[in-house]
Order: sequence, then structure tokens, then C-alpha cells
Amino acid sequence: MSSVFHVVIPSRFEASRLPGKPLLSIGDKTLIQHVYDSAMASKAEKVSIATDDERIEDVARSFGADVIMTSKEHLSGTDRIAEVVKRRKLDDDSIVVNVQGDEFGLSPVLINQVAACLEQHDWAEMATLCEKITRPEDYRDPAVVKVVRDSKQSALYFSRSPIPSHTDSAEDEVPASAYKHIGLYAYRARFLKLYTDLHSCDLEHTEKLEQLRVLYNGYSIAVAEAETKAGLGIDTEADLQNARKLAESF
Repeated sequence: MSSVFHVVIPSRFEASRLPGKPLLSIGDKTLIQHVYDSAMASKAEKVSIATDDERIEDVARSFGADVIMTSKEHLSGTDRIAEVVKRRKLDDDSIVVNVQGDEFGLSPVLINQVAACLEQHDWAEMATLCEKITRPEDYRDPAVVKVVRDSKQSALYFSRSPIPSHTDSAEDEVPASAYKHIGLYAYRARFLKLYTDLHSCDLEHTEKLEQLRVLYNGYSIAVAEAETKAGLGIDTEADLQNARKLAESF
């Protein structure tokens, strides 16, 4: 891959299901350090943590991270990253990868892949990844976000509902074209500068998926099938305990 890209990790202390999760320990590191180390192992030119919380700032600086303190008014991680792009005055063609601050065990391969995907598709303003769904319980689980793509691998829709759906299948069957969305994004800097001015929409609020704002406003998202398994998103106490068990095997 010839492009230069930056990684920004948005991180906030408050979380409805697991408050303070960036600073919770998994093995001998905090969650935020695990995420940072994964990003540093990628081909990114620079990795930064964007937060509005001094506790996260202090811990991140203690392990040598570049930290940008951002506004407390942001409603999403993308809004936070947009502030970083404006303040750092990144070139419009720069590629910025959003690595979410609660992704434990994220492979650097996927970070490189999502940046390359955006570079290769000049018609897209964003890129993200997906993987096939094989388990019926994942297909039906609203916590597992599904994505449907068109013939050029551009996102048609994201949903928490089982999509695509066909009424003739048995309850324990999963359509061959069912894919799970992996919450890793690459953006062109010029699009991030526009993002905060895009109108939100009912679909975004109904599904609680901010990427639907992008589709609703007529922009394209390229979606590639992941080259390797995704990490474990830490949203609940059960997720945390699973991550700690995994860390013991490292």
C-alpha cells in the first residue's frame, strides 16, 4: 500500500453499560493501551488518542501516546476525529482511520486493510470492513450490526435487524449473503471536514448507527471482507471477562 494514513482512537470515559472502560485492566495493560499498541503495530504514519477526559489523558501519556484533548460536546467518535483533522490541518486527501477505543485484540492487518480499501476506491468517501455471518444467533442478535452491499461492494444499508431476510428459510439458517459489520472506518480528511455539517436522519436514530447519516446524505461507503478475524468489542462486563481470559493465553 503506497498511501500514508493516520490513526485516531476516540476514547471517552462515560459508557452506559461499562463506565470507565478505557481504563479497565486486561492482563497487565489498560484497554486503551491494548488498542493503542495494536494501532502502533499497523503501518500508520501517526497514531493519536482523542479524548475529553483528563483521566484517560494521564494514563495515555504515561505509556507514551500522542493525546489530543477535544470538546466534551461531541455526540460521536467521528465528530471527535473531525475536530482532530481540523486542528491538525491534515491535507484533504489524507486518509484517517478510526480505531474505536474499546476494540480488544484488533489485528493491525485490518487497520492496514481498511486504509488500503479507501485508497483503492476513489468513488468512496469512507471505507469499512465486514465478515460472513455463520451462526444463526449472530444473524438474529441486534447487537451484531449487519451490512448489505451492492455489486461494487458499496454499502446499501446497515441494520441491527437480520438482513438480508428471506421468508422461506428455516429459523436456524443464515443467508449466504449475510455479513457482520466490523466497526473500523477509514475516511478522507476532506470528508471528515464536511461530516459534522451533515444532517442526521431518523434511520440513524432508529438504528443507533451513525454511518447511516453518511448513506442518507448520498455519500458512498466501500465495504471489504476482512482478511482476518476482528477483535472483541468491549461493551459489557461479560465482554471484559472474556477479554481477560483471552489475555491469559497470550
